[in-house]
Amino acid sequence: MSESKFQPKSKIVQWIEYRLPIFSLMHAAVGPGYPTPKNLNYWWNFGSLAGLVLVVQIITGIVLAMHYTPTADLAFASVEHIMRDVNYGWLLRYVHANGGSMFFIVVYIHIFRGLYYGSYKAPRELLWMLGVVILLLMMATAFMGYVLPWGQMSFWGATVITSMFGAIPFIGDAILAFLWGDFAVGNATLNRFFSLHYLLPFVIVGVVILHMWALHQHGSNNPLGIDTKGPQDKVPFHPYYTAKDAFGVTVFIMFFAAMVFYEPNLLGHPDNYIPADRLSTPGHIVPEWYYLPFYAILRAITFDISIPGTNIVIITAKLAGVILMLGSILVLFLLPWLDFSKVRSATFRPLYKQIYWLLVIDVIVLGYVGAQKPEGILPTVGLIATAYYFIHFLVLMPIISKVEKPKPLPESISNPVIKAAE
Repeated sequence: MSESKFQPKSKIVQWIEYRLPIFSLMHAAVGPGYPTPKNLNYWWNFGSLAGLVLVVQIITGIVLAMHYTPTADLAFASVEHIMRDVNYGWLLRYVHANGGSMFFIVVYIHIFRGLYYGSYKAPRELLWMLGVVILLLMMATAFMGYVLPWGQMSFWGATVITSMFGAIPFIGDAILAFLWGDFAVGNATLNRFFSLHYLLPFVIVGVVILHMWALHQHGSNNPLGIDTKGPQDKVPFHPYYTAKDAFGVTVFIMFFAAMVFYEPNLLGHPDNYIPADRLSTPGHIVPEWYYLPFYAILRAITFDISIPGTNIVIITAKLAGVILMLGSILVLFLLPWLDFSKVRSATFRPLYKQIYWLLVIDVIVLGYVGAQKPEGILPTVGLIATAYYFIHFLVLMPIISKVEKPKPLPESISNPVIKAAE
């Protein structure tokens, strides 16, 4: 992080700053003391939006926890109590429930922006990896939070997803025992999930701090993907990007408010308004929308993998699905070492740009397949889409980075900026 030249004028601020240099830290982190590439576009707003939603989720979650009862007998009723009897409880719950979806929307856009502009490349490898850790923690937190209303989809979603870990050799039973706290999903499971759902957001905050620390070490990437050459390529974060972020926050809040006040259940499942019943299985068990691509990968393998010419099963279909689902996220950790190209931005990489959009289409297809019943041609489509997902990262990216001839890079950030302004 660059050294701050903050000189407070107020004697009170001077007194605090001398004993706790919090103001100079803020000045260097998000103020005029933090130089930023001058050509950042609105795709760079989504990092600050993710931080905003995280704060909203923590605040609303703390208040909701004051009224929630984490027992199998009372959980569903306590959620109804929040909705009907607690002052503005309906608003708190809808903001929190839809805030989870908003969190994933902005983070997924943030990730795909990083993929397009090569933000995972040196020297920002650790920054990228910390971002993937945040994604994993988000997925765990959201999954446990989805179980807490204790409706039909909550209960059966927890049952189906957690039982998949039982397929892992040697340690599967131990993992299930830890997750369930019993011989099946029940009261002990709900207590564990509530405890972890409350704890993990604060763990996310800690990793976000490390993420920001790594970001300030080498500064933000930019749409051109080239390093800044000097002061002429930079502007202070404040007031330029604080104003830009404020506009993005305003637009985001309008979209968020429209969801909360007009379509609060648009992304939810109606079966979750039915109390959990272990004797009644829903016709189609489906997770929240932000898990659907990974759920499709989990269901992609429908056959056991055996030694050719024998009936000896090496990997069951269930275990293969778990391996692929975990691998679909773990492969993101390896991304900085799978792409050998020295050019970061897809703007100057014509071949990479094409497969990037193929990946976007592939993830959308996986999401659609994950939302449908595994019938007809859909399992085959899911298998093909899953295969392409791994081929994209493990085969195409290394090959293209070796054979592709990128377009010439600009000499500096200032040249394209000045040219565009003329």
